Amino acid sequence: MSADTPVEVLNCLGQRCPLPVIALAKRLPAVPVGAVVRVLADDPAAAVDIPAWCRMRAQEYVGAIAVDGSPAFDVRRLA
Repeated sequence: MSADTPVEVLNCLGQRCPLPVIALAKRLPAVPVGAVVRVLADDPAAAVDIPAWCRMRAQEYVGAIAVDGSPAFDVRRLA
């Protein structure tokens, strides 16, 4: 498993802002520092909200990818 392989995937498909960010904020403290959490989120606001949340919370926004045709956002826990 590489350092960028998610340890957990949060399925937030169909949820609207701010629910995907809330799910990420609740789950991230439970994963080890250095681990990546993937958030599946099809709300267009997630593409802006998740990177902004990472900047505000001093976490690393790894990037966006498509998983089975759905938008996904990877976040690494830094602290």
